[in-house]
Amino acid sequence: MWIELLEQSLELGLAPRSWTDYLYLTVGGTLSNAGISGQTFKHGPQISNVLQLEVVTGRGEIIKCSPSKDADLFNAVLGGLGQFGIITRARILLQEAPQKVKWVRAFYDDFSFFTMDQELLVSMPDLVDYAEGFIVLNEQSLRSSSIAFPANVDFSPDFGTKNNPKIYYCIEFAIHDYQNKNTNGEQVVEVISSQMNHTVSQLYSVEVSYFDFLNRVRMEEMSLRSIGMWEVHHPWLNMFVPKAGIGDFRDLLMDNISPDSFEGLILIYPLLRDKWDANTSVVLPDPGSSDHRVMYVVGILRSANPDDGCSHHCLQELLVRHRHIAATAGARLGAKQYLAYHSTPSGWQEHFGRRWERFAERKARFDPLRILGPGQGIFPRRPLSNDDDAAYGSSAT
Repeated sequence: MWIELLEQSLELGLAPRSWTDYLYLTVGGTLSNAGISGQTFKHGPQISNVLQLEVVTGRGEIIKCSPSKDADLFNAVLGGLGQFGIITRARILLQEAPQKVKWVRAFYDDFSFFTMDQELLVSMPDLVDYAEGFIVLNEQSLRSSSIAFPANVDFSPDFGTKNNPKIYYCIEFAIHDYQNKNTNGEQVVEVISSQMNHTVSQLYSVEVSYFDFLNRVRMEEMSLRSIGMWEVHHPWLNMFVPKAGIGDFRDLLMDNISPDSFEGLILIYPLLRDKWDANTSVVLPDPGSSDHRVMYVVGILRSANPDDGCSHHCLQELLVRHRHIAATAGARLGAKQYLAYHSTPSGWQEHFGRRWERFAERKARFDPLRILGPGQGIFPRRPLSNDDDAAYGSSAT
């Protein structure tokens, strides 16, 4: 798991460059999708930080691959949803680990200022090491998002009424503090914050260890477990949205949720397209006509609490709403699902778009019997033929 890699590498003063927010995930699992967090704008997703893989293909072959050796398999497996092979080993790019992190949060009541300042932060990779953001819908979302942030946040907004809700936003960014490099975190924060448009007096900062910062979601997990909310259903939807459509996506989202009763977190932050390798299997939105370098990820990380009346029928309604959001955003805005789910092969073909032919060719090459990942419904499984027997027999000798 990534948490184990972090613990082991820190003993050497090193750490991977790119992370997920939650560290108790397998390395092969996140590399089969993409692996994103607040470092992605700077270093790319986790799949852009891999030096070598060992893969067991659908043919039963064990192959070591890299950008220079069996590159087609290497690229296919990264972001390939487990369709081409099982990752059994991975060599991950490491960097010097900072000792401390300056962790900053700033609150907004204006979406345009919120996104403008996020794009400012990702344009400053020499200063900023991490940048994310989230929507503050109600007291519960404010409280749950503050569990891991060890600072006294004096933010008590008016959330309005059920019929006239008021929505707020929070930017979260971080500065690495390398004590051997005389980094002045406070000064860097001042330089950055002087250019931001957050609500007056609503910027907070705290210094924490690098490990505690990266492992921050673990504290939230423990809190949710203590009240029985970790094991409830989590109907989530994650989407990549072109920059030009992020305002419309926000409106679509607000039209399809009830801010006063929403339980969970809604992440929203920008990524830079040129940090992603187009040779991998991951699916991104097609670039728009204006500022195509920037796109956004939106994570609707909802909890369906049966104690609050969200039983089976309620859960199904939430899933229907998410499918509506995904379909509408895809058709109108060119958005694409991340950690995607589609119920039919034709839905998957539409998801991949012009990338489908390459994806299908890779499947035929590395897993011709369609053994891997049948539950996703991307490729119906083929029956074994005599020709397949011969082909597999010859490859094993």
